[in-house]
Amino acid sequence: MIALEPRAAGSFMQALGPAIDATFGRPRAILAVSAHSLTREPVLLAAPRHEAMYDFGGFDPRLNEMRYDAPGAPELAARVAALLQAAFAALVHGDAGGLDHGIWTPLRYLYPGADVPVLPLAWPPHWKPAQLFALGQALAPLADEGVLVVGSGSITHNLRRVFLGGLRPDADAPATAESTAFRDWFAERSAAADWEALFDYRQRAPHAALMHPTDEHLLPWFVAAGAGGRQAATRIHASLTYGDLGMDAYAFGPAAARLAA
Repeated sequence: MIALEPRAAGSFMQALGPAIDATFGRPRAILAVSAHSLTREPVLLAAPRHEAMYDFGGFDPRLNEMRYDAPGAPELAARVAALLQAAFAALVHGDAGGLDHGIWTPLRYLYPGADVPVLPLAWPPHWKPAQLFALGQALAPLADEGVLVVGSGSITHNLRRVFLGGLRPDADAPATAESTAFRDWFAERSAAADWEALFDYRQRAPHAALMHPTDEHLLPWFVAAGAGGRQAATRIHASLTYGDLGMDAYAFGPAAARLAA
C-alpha cells in the first residue's frame, strides 16, 4: 500500500534517489534483490525490458493500474554472472523479465522516470543469513562500477498480526513493544557491526519469530549488507505503519551515513 499511501517512508524514498545521485552519482544500473522473487538457486532475470508484475491480491485495485516499465540490464547480467559463478557454482542466467512489487514499489519513488536499468536477482529463501551475506560479498566490486545494489523487503513482517483487528487496520496505531524491541536491536547490532549476532538473529533478537514468522522479507537485507562490506551498517530511515510494520531503511558501505535522513 505504500505505492498509494507513501507516508513517511514514501517521502524518504522520494528524497533518497536524488540523494544517491548527488552523493555517488546516478547509478548506471540497479541490481535488485526482493523478498518476492524466490528460486531454488540464484537466478538473474536478464530481460532487455521489464514491466511491473501484480503479484498480490486483495488490495486496492488501483495498484493494478500502476506501471513501471524499466529497461533491463542484460550486459550487466554477464558481469554479475561471472562474479557469482566464481563464488557459487549454481547460477542460472536467463532472459526472463518482470519486476515484482517489492522492486517496482520503491523504484517508483527512487527513480520515477523508470530510466535506470534494472537487473533482478532471484534468490533461494532456504539459504541462511551468512550464506546470503556471502552472496552479497561476491557482488561488492559492483559498487566501483556504478551499480546500486538494493535489497527490498521489510524489517518486520507479520501480516497476520497486523490484521488481527480486521481488514482495515489503523495505519497510525502506536508502535507495539515487540516491534520496537526488534527494530532497535537490529539497529544497535548493525551500528556495532556485530555480524555474528545479526547472522543468528532468530536466536538472539527479541521477538524474532513473532516479527518474522518466515524470514524471506528480512533476508534481502543480508545480500545488500554483504555487498557493502563488513563495516557497520547505518539505519538511514526509521518509521512505522499499522503499529507493527517497520519501514526502516539501511545503507551499507563506507559512505552509508551520508544518506541518513
